[in-house]
Order: sequence, then C-alpha cells, then structure tokens
Amino acid sequence: MVNYSSMYRRYGRRATPWERYAQVSGARIVDVFDRVSAGCARPPGRALDLGCGRGMYTRELAQRGWDAVGVDAAPEAIAGAQERGGTTVRYLVGDVTNLDAVDLGGFDLFIDIGCFQGLSAQQRPAMGKSVSSLANPNASFLMLAFGWTRFRWLFEGVSRGEIDDAFPLWEIREVWPAPTAGLGWPMDRTAPQWYRMQLRSRAETRSHA
Repeated sequence: MVNYSSMYRRYGRRATPWERYAQVSGARIVDVFDRVSAGCARPPGRALDLGCGRGMYTRELAQRGWDAVGVDAAPEAIAGAQERGGTTVRYLVGDVTNLDAVDLGGFDLFIDIGCFQGLSAQQRPAMGKSVSSLANPNASFLMLAFGWTRFRWLFEGVSRGEIDDAFPLWEIREVWPAPTAGLGWPMDRTAPQWYRMQLRSRAETRSHA
C-alpha cells in the first residue's frame, strides 16, 4: 500500500503521480460531475470527497453548487488543500474507514477518485460501512477506480465484485470506462472504470439481505 503522507512530503509542491493523472483527465472527470449535478435540485445538496488529496475535485464540486467537504488521512494533503483555497470548502483530516470519528453530518453525494482501490481487503468493508452511515436517503456515489491488470504491482485496482462486497447497501446503477488517452504507458493499461451507485431504500435493503 502507498504511504500517502510520505509521498506528499517527498513531492512537496510538485504534482504527485495521481495529480498528474488529474492534469490529463481532470476535464473528463468534472464532466461527470456536471452530468450528476444537472439532474439535481438547486442547491444540489452536500457532497463528500473521499481521499480528497489537495482538494482539486472538492473545489470543482463547490463550483457546481454542492456544499462540499473533503476528507483525507494524510495531514500533508489537507494542509495543501487548505492552502490552495476556497472559503466555501471544508477540509478535514479523517480516515475513510471510520468517518464517524469526524464531525461531518449526512451527505447526498460521495465521490472517490482512486481512494477505495488503495485500501487493503480488510479496510474496504469498513469504508463501505463508514460511508453508508453518513448517507442521506437516495444518496449517490461516484467512484473512479483502476481495474485488475498485470500491473497490479504498480497500480492498485479493484473489480466490480469487490465493490459490491464492500458496499452491500448500495446498488451499482452504471459502469463505463474512463478515458486513458494521454496517460502514457503503463497507466493507459490500467482499465479505469466509473461506477455510479445509489443507496438502496430500506425495502430494497431488506429484500437484498
């Protein structure tokens, strides 16, 4: 597993490898935010950016009208996010597997750009439970994650089944490939996928149990 605090210290103000991915794919990622936000009431509600890093996507959510909060376990990342600004965005140091330990409240949208895929097999169900405890009725979840490839030793990835297992209270409504053009080898072989999930209703949860 990547030690993100160490990586942020190592790179300082320079872009980390995952931030370089954002520089190439950022516009296509925020297009997905636009798509989701277009179908929401105004203001759209509260959004939580899981593993927010230095807050690039948290700020994008705020610009689209969301009451946006970013959480990351690396204090160095949160310090960078706060430095890069936006008085309308709240950033907190927190563990995505134990969000109840942070005073966050409920959310209508969760986004995860590469966070879940970096967790261990033991941590993933804990994240699912933690996120679900903060979900408002009919909440949505957008996850961007690399798939399983022979480059697993370089880039963490997940399968749809692993996501289903970790988020039993959620239904995957849509899956589509994320563009890899411009990423370069070997990141263009990681088969990134978007997953759009919806929190199940209580009736759906009982029938799914």
